[in-house]
Parts: sequence; C-alpha cells; structure tokens
Amino acid sequence: MGGRRVGDADRHGGAILGPVVNQIQSGLGVPQSQAGLIITTHGLFIVLTSPIAGAIIDRMGPRRPYVAGLFVYGVAGAAGLVVESFPLLLASRAVLGVGVAFVYTGVTVLIYNLFSGERKDRAMGLRGSANSLGGAVWPVVGGALGTLSWHAPFAVYGLALPLGVLASLTVPETALNREISAETGDDGGIAGLLSVFAARPVILLVYGLYFVANLLLYAYTVYYPALLATFGVESSLVISLYLAALGVVGGTSAYFYDRIKRRFGYRQLTLAALALWTVGFAVAAVADGRFVAVLPVALFGLGQGLVFPTVLLWIEELAPADRKGQYSSYVAMFGYIGQFLSPVVLGPVAGAAGVHAVFAVAGTFVGVAVLGVAIAHHRR
Repeated sequence: MGGRRVGDADRHGGAILGPVVNQIQSGLGVPQSQAGLIITTHGLFIVLTSPIAGAIIDRMGPRRPYVAGLFVYGVAGAAGLVVESFPLLLASRAVLGVGVAFVYTGVTVLIYNLFSGERKDRAMGLRGSANSLGGAVWPVVGGALGTLSWHAPFAVYGLALPLGVLASLTVPETALNREISAETGDDGGIAGLLSVFAARPVILLVYGLYFVANLLLYAYTVYYPALLATFGVESSLVISLYLAALGVVGGTSAYFYDRIKRRFGYRQLTLAALALWTVGFAVAAVADGRFVAVLPVALFGLGQGLVFPTVLLWIEELAPADRKGQYSSYVAMFGYIGQFLSPVVLGPVAGAAGVHAVFAVAGTFVGVAVLGVAIAHHRR
C-alpha cells in the first residue's frame, strides 16, 4: 500500500504551511484576517466532499478513488509552487480538500478489505503512528523549506504524485461487498442512515469521540504556546519541540496498538484515552514550569495514539457491510468539524478567564466523559 503515509499526512496538510502563513500573507498582499484561510479552506472541502467520496468508494471499490485522490492531492497541493494569486491559491486548497477526502476514506476501506484480524489492527495502528508522527515532522519540514521561499513548502505535496504511480502499480483491486444490510436495505440516504443510528446508537458516540479528539488536539495546537509563554517559554523552536513531543508519543502508542488491542476492547481503550486526557488537562491547568509542561503533551499524545485506530476499526464493525465507505467517510467529517470548532468553543473561555482556564474546562469536560463511559462499561 504505497500511498498509505500520504493518506495520513493529509490531516497535517495545513501544518506544512503554518510556519510560512505570514510570508504568504505579505507575498500576496492579503490582510491578516484572510491569511488563515490558507490553512482552513481544504478542511471545509474535506467535510463537504467526504460523503461523496464514501458513496463512490462503496459503488466502485476503494482502489481507483484512492489512486485518483493521490493525483488530485499532488497536483492541487503542489500548485502553490507557481501560483501568485490569492484567489487561485484558495481554489487550489479547495481542490486539495477534495483529493484528501478520497485519499482518507480510500485508504481506510483498503485496510478494511486487505487485512483481517490482528493484521488489520497492526495496519491501522501503523497508519495512526504515521498520522501522529506527521504532526511532528511536517511543521519542521515546512519551516525549513520556508527559509528558501514561501512557495517551497508546497513541493511536499508533490510527493503524492510518485506515490500515486506506485499505488496504481501495487495496490490490488478488492471485491465489492454486495451484501445488503438488513437495516438499510439498499438505501444509503437519510432514511438508511437514521435506521442504522437507531439500531446501533453507539456509532454516534464513536463519531463523537473522534470529534472531541480533534477539538482537543487543536486546543493544544492553538493554546499551548500561550500557556508556555506564561512561564517564560517563548522561543518558537522550544515551543515546536513541545508540540512535536505530542506527535512522537502518539506515534509510539499507535505503533504498538495491535499488541494493546489483544488485551483490551474498544470501550476499555476509549476509557483509557479519556483518563489520560483528563489527567493531562488537569496538569496543564496548574502547570507553572517548563518541565511540568512536558507531561500534559505526553499524556494527550498517548491517548491520541489509541483513539485514531480505535475509532476507524470500531466504525468498521458497526457500519453496514455494504456501506463501509459511507460510514468511514463520516469519521473525516467529524474530525475536521472538531478542528474547525475548537477555537470557536474554547476561544471565549480563553478570552474571559485566561489560557489556564481553557485546559481546566477541557479537563472537566473529559472527566465527565470518563465517568459516563465507566458507568456504561460497568453496566454492560
């Protein structure tokens, strides 16, 4: 599966450009208020396109949409190497989001179809590991290339083109599942969706878990630098090391996911992740030194590394057999909506009560979720 790592780098496509947003702003002469669109536009189009990608993958199988998505990803992403117009750059970011939607859901369904048992757990864990490590690596790469010019970081997206060729040559076709679900009949629309949610309400909680995971991830990305600044850590290099530690730790726990999964079920793994996040946010809320501040990112990273493969594997078990593309595509939707809403939800808290309060509120919310999951698990 030659393109798997590009399928995971998509979540950090904006992170590649984060270090050069100010350069792009000045280079293209756009106001600060619009510069952030460079980072967020592709996420909006991932949300809009993911259900379409899922439906197409269910109809024709994941291989061709996945390979096509890689080529769209590469061409649209690398367009920034030559684009000199802000509207055209935003248009290329929108097309990039379309490519990401097909890559994200395509690689998910390929793992579902090509692996089984512990090998599937292993493959999804490795995907999660690559995803987390990408969060640590891509901003560093983007910053380094940005010393050449603001165009240079866009070259990273071009890696998807040779990977697309490799995937077209090596990724096999997989059989379409023609089994019609008893819950949906042949209806992949709203009626079928509601019937599945009614029959398996836990699926909404799994989507909610991924939504919360992404909302909280961006709490660290957006507000942790401000927290570090309260006790004198203001070097961009040092701050990047803290945030990179989150990705490295998350990549490590995801790497060992298959071994962890042998001993624990999805509910137990969810409970463990939420407990790690609760402790991490509690420590962040009272942190007053640079050494203590390492612990929250490590604990959050450990939980993040467990959640990503758990959500995708759990969704496969819950989704109708003939609609795995459709239901796995909603994972990307909920994840990117969580990222988008994070500053909307947590921003007023920071403005009213300070950055420490952001982590106190987040920790309280997750702590309540821990109690809920623990009670439900005990009753079960």
